[in-house]
Amino acid sequence: MKILVTGVAGFIGYHLAKRLLIEGNQVYGIDNLNDYYDVSLKQSRLEQLLPNGNFIFKCLDISDRNATGQLFVEHVFDCVVNLAAQAGVRYSLENPHTYIDSNVVGFTNILEGCRHSQIQHLIFASSSSVYGANTKIPFSVSDRVDTPVSLYAATKKANELMAHAYSHLYQIPITGLRFFTVYGAWGRPDMAYYKFAKAIAEGKAIDVYNYGKMKRDFTYIDDVVEAIIRIIPHRYQTLNQPPYKIYNLGNNSPVELGEFITTLEKVMGKTALKNLLPMQPGDVVATYADVDDLIEDFDFKPTTSITQGLEKFVQWYQEYYGMDSTNKQKLTKNQLALLAG
Repeated sequence: MKILVTGVAGFIGYHLAKRLLIEGNQVYGIDNLNDYYDVSLKQSRLEQLLPNGNFIFKCLDISDRNATGQLFVEHVFDCVVNLAAQAGVRYSLENPHTYIDSNVVGFTNILEGCRHSQIQHLIFASSSSVYGANTKIPFSVSDRVDTPVSLYAATKKANELMAHAYSHLYQIPITGLRFFTVYGAWGRPDMAYYKFAKAIAEGKAIDVYNYGKMKRDFTYIDDVVEAIIRIIPHRYQTLNQPPYKIYNLGNNSPVELGEFITTLEKVMGKTALKNLLPMQPGDVVATYADVDDLIEDFDFKPTTSITQGLEKFVQWYQEYYGMDSTNKQKLTKNQLALLAG
């Protein structure tokens, strides 16, 4: 298959592209390489993909209507996996327009590209944050999600509504995935677990919100990729319904933040200094994924334990940051474009 992966230099995008290439697919990856977090990490991910002859990279922002439209004119894709988005809950409190540009305008451009290209399947990233102030546990895709507590969550809910409309109007097969706290090797430095590892390694204090009493359904990256791989070839059999469905993609086993930190300390062999702080605006007390639909439709459920996942992450972290900085090639956007042809 020829698959378009947006946000390919991001955490999930990189891992998905790598797996797709291993399985012999052609991957056309796009990313705007913004500086929301360390660009050199995004570049390092791309360096792992560029040597594969079935991988093509283009530096492109999906919020650019003309460039995105032209991409769909010039290429025929069997499937689109849209992972490009402005991430982060707290960042949305300070930079709201960035979320509208990327998550709403950009997603509209992807939907339009899929409509005019008769794409066989669009898969897009939603988020567990859409459950917002929901108090029913575990979170089910049948729950109402009308109470977002951050703009980020609101844009992801908007994506789901937009996707449903396009699926209904144009019969585009679309699958939305509500990711639950994805973590692992090559992860995002803005995520709490990454910040914790960095601080512990450097002997600095970590900020622990809600005094460590929050619970998260931490989901290891390999489990996320396996689920997407199974979903890509899926073809909907519907009667008088749009070919559209939402799935939770979580570990189905929430862990208290304090326990998560304790496990990370054991894996790293160091004790963390902790600043215990109250809940932050935009945060929720707990996330917990009901994955019954995922099990029923794809015979799959994430299985990586917190200990297993953190061991893999810490091993990568120590290897990556243990490298001599002179050996980490840091490419400019233009250099990456040249390498990608």
